[in-house]
Amino acid sequence: MDTTDGNRKKSSAAEIRGGLTHPIIDSDAHWLEFGPLVQERMHQIGGEKALAGFTGTQEIVPIQEMGPDGRAHMGYGHPGFWMLPMKNTRDRATAMMPALLAERMEELGLDFCVMYPTGGFATAMQNDDEVRKAACRAFNIFSAEYFADFSDRMTPVAVIPMHTPDEAIEEIAYIRESLGLKACLFGGMVPRSVPAAKEGDPKAHRLGSVTYDVFGIDSPYDYDPVWAACLEYGVSPTFHSGGRGYALRRSPTNFTYNHIGHFASTGEAICKAMFLGGVTRRFPQLRMGFLEGGTAWACQLYADLIEHWEKRNRTALEYNDPANLDHDLMINLASEFGPNGMAEMMTDRDRALFAALNTAASTNDGGQLELDDYAPCEIEKEEDIADLFVPNFYFGCEADDRLNATAFNTEVNPMGARINALFSSDIGHFDVIHMNQVLPHAWELVEDGVMTIDEFREFTFANPARFWTSNDPNFFAGTKVEAEVAEFFHQGSASSAPAL
Repeated sequence: MDTTDGNRKKSSAAEIRGGLTHPIIDSDAHWLEFGPLVQERMHQIGGEKALAGFTGTQEIVPIQEMGPDGRAHMGYGHPGFWMLPMKNTRDRATAMMPALLAERMEELGLDFCVMYPTGGFATAMQNDDEVRKAACRAFNIFSAEYFADFSDRMTPVAVIPMHTPDEAIEEIAYIRESLGLKACLFGGMVPRSVPAAKEGDPKAHRLGSVTYDVFGIDSPYDYDPVWAACLEYGVSPTFHSGGRGYALRRSPTNFTYNHIGHFASTGEAICKAMFLGGVTRRFPQLRMGFLEGGTAWACQLYADLIEHWEKRNRTALEYNDPANLDHDLMINLASEFGPNGMAEMMTDRDRALFAALNTAASTNDGGQLELDDYAPCEIEKEEDIADLFVPNFYFGCEADDRLNATAFNTEVNPMGARINALFSSDIGHFDVIHMNQVLPHAWELVEDGVMTIDEFREFTFANPARFWTSNDPNFFAGTKVEAEVAEFFHQGSASSAPAL
């Protein structure tokens, strides 16, 4: 027993796992690339362009070297420092070496890990088209090779570039048909130059010359062929985009200020776009994962989508239509209750409409071709929102996040929904000081009575099993957990219908 947590006696990860009747599937473990090894192999595979696309964390060094004053002067946020585990050398090595992780998985209480890259994600965000595609291809080949001998306990994630639909589809087809990789990390929040900025219009810089593509709405491309390709090739897209350095997360001195909530903010942006863009209406079988942000934001987004629809659906909007203002009644009420001169001012209808906002903003629709923001979703009743949100989206939750329990709070979540939480360790990164404490931290929710045993099973096994097999029934074939997953589905416990 470990008694390092105050006076509480904590069971070890192995002891907790030994007391469970189900395996633990880790949907977001991270490996740390050994740069020289990766660079050497990527150069062999894809030449100079592939090598140029693997920057790891090198791009943050110049920003670090600016110092607080330099970053403040340039408008940069602190990119972070001391970001990887060092003192626990065995854990550091475990994140770098699949053989060591495989040897330690029983100690860690983990049965199967989906392994996400750390520096490798930068390959998908390179601006140069040739560099980006070459680097993603070479990195995916390297990843397949690096983890090939350990496919029974872990699987690496392929990096999918998303600057255009064509490049995404091409890489999805390649990693499935040529490499046999089955998990995918999609590049998210792709930066796009604002057209007016390209044209040199100075007004474009007032709010920024760059916007970020969230694929579901307002994209210059139609990404529906990408979602169709996901179903065709049997992959469940996941997004792991960071929000540090954007908008309000740009403190030049405080990394923690920039870090808190940044994964949730980008996950919300993409998830919200997928819903409001009608992606889940057009592709009801598609399942998407948004990682490392927890479920608190997902519960709020789900509730907010319902509450906004109540006020902004096409019928409800009639209450705000300026054409429906009773002009005569407004003048009569102003004559009786308003200050001197108000009624006279209201003889002009535009003045009568003036309240808090300027007249144009109050009466114009901004050139909307469709007044109903939910039109692509074809929402007719609140239950439709649940049907298009709850089963389609999954959310990665780190083990020590107490708000993981919000996913299962059927008394609060609208229509008694259970949001799909995925156990996600984040081993390999600075926030996991000891790998063997990840499972005990998650188990504390059960010990503290905020999560039941059945909910813990959903969190660590059932939801991951549903998600990863939703588009690929054979995802766990040949793995250590194959039999348990097959039995789970055989028992009829794996319904993907929303828990309402």
